[in-house]
Amino acid sequence: MALDNPISRRDAMKVGVGAGLALAFDRVPAFALPPMQGGGLIQRAIPSSGEMLPVVGIGTARNYENPDAEAMARLKTVLAKYAELGGRVIDTAPAYGSAETVVGQLLADLKTRDKTFLATKVSVRGGGTRETAIAQMENSMKRLQTDHIDLMQVWNVSSPDLLIPLLEEWKAAKKIRYIGVTTSSDGQYEPLEALMKKYKLDFIQADLAINNRNSQERLLPLAADRGIAVLIDLPFGRSSVFTKTLAVNKPLPDWAAEIDVTSWPQLFLKYIVSNPAVTTVIPGTERVDYAIDNMSAARGRLPDAAMRKRIEAYFDAL
Repeated sequence: MALDNPISRRDAMKVGVGAGLALAFDRVPAFALPPMQGGGLIQRAIPSSGEMLPVVGIGTARNYENPDAEAMARLKTVLAKYAELGGRVIDTAPAYGSAETVVGQLLADLKTRDKTFLATKVSVRGGGTRETAIAQMENSMKRLQTDHIDLMQVWNVSSPDLLIPLLEEWKAAKKIRYIGVTTSSDGQYEPLEALMKKYKLDFIQADLAINNRNSQERLLPLAADRGIAVLIDLPFGRSSVFTKTLAVNKPLPDWAAEIDVTSWPQLFLKYIVSNPAVTTVIPGTERVDYAIDNMSAARGRLPDAAMRKRIEAYFDAL
């Protein structure tokens, strides 16, 4: 999930407060970029355990699905830089082509598996069985080159009454550490809410962006009430948020500096993680400069309630 169009994002970064610096992203090595905003890395606790996670992770849909040798080398530098900056959370899925295999190989090459909070998914749509699910999860562990998964998620509310009890068994056997359910569609919110009340879930994953706020109305407050951690997918609305800012060639407002923001992507990510129910947001990240920019949103000041309203009003008026 958390798809991101590289062209529109690149252009969006060029019209931020740091426009001169962002323009240089296309001309100089990413490791030569100026340092991120100061301050400690912002982390949130998983309510069911107290384990701390950084508020910015990485999603692997599309760009990690079928990379050639050149792209693999680039993705390796992305994951290396992300880990260097304190990042830990990587979300993938069997449905994302070869993404699990790619992530597994890169983490093995970088020797960072033990430092990584690795999330993937399981689904038995189309009449699958318990045995089908077990085989899928065992294959995920092989592809990811690991003997355990940190977070196994039921993908898009698929056969939860079959899968969640199985995941509870795997959690008891220490094959997985946490259990979750994902969605990226308003139409699945009601059944997901029912599952949040029925089962003891550690996580949900839901869509949220500045132009797609519905999950904040019921899902996120319920997660907070039930002590459930939240991963956020599609934080840029499949790049629709950038399409809107670019259509009017709108620069960042001067007041963005009040929350240590120097690019549109940072503003959109900080808006999301400033919701106290959010644990980690997982933007698609296939370039080192994107990793640096994203992780800047995990440092510095976050919007308070008044600033969140100001960001919403400014975006809505574009």
